[in-house]
Amino acid sequence: MNKIYPSAAAALQGIVRDGQLLAVGGFGLCGIPEALIDALRDTGASDLTVISNNAGVDGFGLGKLLETRQISKMISSYVGENKEFERQYLAGELQLEFTPQGTLAEKLRAGGAGIPAFYVRTGVGTLVAEGKENRVFDGHVYILEHALVPDVSLVKAWKADKSGNLLFRRTARNFNPAVAMAGKITVVEVEEIVETGTFDPDSVHLPGIYVNRIVLNATPEKRIEKRTITEKSNKAGV
Repeated sequence: MNKIYPSAAAALQGIVRDGQLLAVGGFGLCGIPEALIDALRDTGASDLTVISNNAGVDGFGLGKLLETRQISKMISSYVGENKEFERQYLAGELQLEFTPQGTLAEKLRAGGAGIPAFYVRTGVGTLVAEGKENRVFDGHVYILEHALVPDVSLVKAWKADKSGNLLFRRTARNFNPAVAMAGKITVVEVEEIVETGTFDPDSVHLPGIYVNRIVLNATPEKRIEKRTITEKSNKAGV
């Protein structure tokens, strides 16, 4: 089966619709599928619930979908760096399911592993626990968290072979493998596509069984979310 599509728009054709649950890989702006996010915006799909560690920044990443009002709910662990996110949430225009980062990662991992729910101590006694079932194990209270199984997952990897086996690059791996495993349909944006058999099997980070569609984006922008520079003083201490 050919998994390679000629463009991000083609890779999303026929699988994206209004009201879906989507997951998008990345951490801040590191490891986000830039071309797929743009293509998702261009579909015009609305009333989307998006699972992602955060919602990008104003004007980039998932921030583009907030500007077009295509996202109605975010399931996230971090909500900073985005003024439009803040504005919509405080105005009651955007729903937010705030989820601790480790819990979010485990909810995606569980979804990919076929585990419907799990108990965790994180969030006990906070707003995170409101309305959730709880039980006591070994004298500690745990809350029940349900797995996440998105209709479509959008993922960024470094390289793929034609069978969809993936390599991620350093910290850009972040949430991407869990997002890929959890999706009912997983679309991956990569910087290089090689022939099947090129990778040493022991070097593969995620097997192609989890990948449905692949699109090449050889020159992503890779924008830096926030750059802080410390000016060096001269030797005279001036």
